[in-house]
Amino acid sequence: MTTATTRALRTPPARAGQTAAGSPAPPSLPSLTGLRWMAALLVFGLHVHNFGWFGGTGGRLMSWGFGAGATGVSFFFILSGFVLTWSARPRDRALAFWRRRIARVYPVHLVTLVMALVMAGTLTHRALPAPDQALANALLVHSWWHPWWQTLNPVSWSLACEAFFYAAFPLLIGLLRRLGARATTALGALSVAAVVLLAWTDAHHWWTHSVYPFPAARLPEFVLGAVTARLVLLGRWRGPGLEASLALAVIGYFLVPQVTPGYSATVCTLAGFALLIPAAAVADLRGLPSLWRSGRMVRLGELSFAFYMVHLLVLRAATTVLGTKPRFGPCAGLAVGATAFAVSLGLSWVLYEAVERPARRLLLRRRPAARPDQVPARREPPVPAPARD
Repeated sequence: MTTATTRALRTPPARAGQTAAGSPAPPSLPSLTGLRWMAALLVFGLHVHNFGWFGGTGGRLMSWGFGAGATGVSFFFILSGFVLTWSARPRDRALAFWRRRIARVYPVHLVTLVMALVMAGTLTHRALPAPDQALANALLVHSWWHPWWQTLNPVSWSLACEAFFYAAFPLLIGLLRRLGARATTALGALSVAAVVLLAWTDAHHWWTHSVYPFPAARLPEFVLGAVTARLVLLGRWRGPGLEASLALAVIGYFLVPQVTPGYSATVCTLAGFALLIPAAAVADLRGLPSLWRSGRMVRLGELSFAFYMVHLLVLRAATTVLGTKPRFGPCAGLAVGATAFAVSLGLSWVLYEAVERPARRLLLRRRPAARPDQVPARREPPVPAPARD
């Protein structure tokens, strides 16, 4: 998403019926782009913590600040549902939608997949995956089979979930456009209930494996995001403002250590994230103050997908120099963490400018229309000869 003008930010939400063909597209929501960066940063902090670069007090601070960083992925799922519903085109065909989504995520996924393959056989000396594992990863179906969900570039498991969401979205948006505000709210309540039920069953080991990476189990978060976007579009959103929503999200984030690790953490942050995203959208629409709308935050948000996809590869490569869980002191840990952050951010800029943007333009490029002088002249049918007596 790009930064909207002041006029666009103050455009009121579209009412029902305003999405007919020929109507202007909904205004962009730059605060949501800025929030994407914060979610990516939480995941980065979690992985730095997991790699054990900080020992002692530094390690305890990292655990306190980023131990719940995996919830950033839940934020991405809810945000994805909101953004896709907000930007859905009237009478859009499923194939056109899927083509745009492939152009958006697949080029970076493919490049980081190749990077992970090269690293597996060289820097990290990890066992190369079997051909079927690599193929499943390339096709973004590896999260459906638990033993494969973290093969190659581990963070790509969330892309397999997103691929499932994209497959289901044409059906979901068709349903939402037929529902009124009350039925849409009921669908959101069902989504919340589904997350709570799945978390309870996961915590009590009802499943052979954790449902945390399973795409179907993460669908309710995506649906909840779509529901909140639809309510904003209908002008029926009644959630709290940006400050209160952010406070609820932060409280939920720090409640995560109190529950069973894994999918259960989703319950803690679900309400806060589901309120924060539409609150930020409404702040943009009404021109209210928003930290996330600043130019720097929006730019970082644009890089967030590439940053998310490449940062764990950078951390893995660093283990060849730093070793496993070195437990540095605060100063050395900060220096190493800052270096890894800078390298990850620099590579994300390269991926965004050299892969993501040009590949998207290439894949979505339309064939140029033929010039008038290149259009073959239309042949007139022969005039029959006059009949003879």
